Amino acid sequence: MSPSEIFLEERPPMAEELSSLRAAVGWTNPELSIIESSINSSLFWVSIFQSDRLVACGRVIGDGFMYFYVQDVIVHPEFQKLGLGSKIMQSINGFLSSNCHSGSTVGLLAAKGKEDFYLKHGFALRNGKDLGLGMCRFI
Repeated sequence: MSPSEIFLEERPPMAEELSSLRAAVGWTNPELSIIESSINSSLFWVSIFQSDRLVACGRVIGDGFMYFYVQDVIVHPEFQKLGLGSKIMQSINGFLSSNCHSGSTVGLLAAKGKEDFYLKHGFALRNGKDLGLGMCRFI
């Protein structure tokens, strides 16, 4: 696969594309209308395509002033280990650098085993020593 076949765009994917990519990595999908609403409520998107096929993406959600959250950094299994995740994070970090104010908080929940990837991109572990442990609730 030549690098010219793969291109990055700072734009959201279509709901059907995101649903397909999420399914490819084993994530459960809600209804397409929910996915569409979620896409439209995001602050920033970066999508990577091979021709017209979505193969990776990532986004930032939040209030756009004090709180930003990196969400849905996904790379299709066939395209992992090609540096696409790092390209996504470079684009996301560029957005954050331009849009976060002094005192802003940027968070994310790393999938188990992916912590080192995010450490490389400037994130710190919440191991309970200084900031307490992170928590989440799934509904």
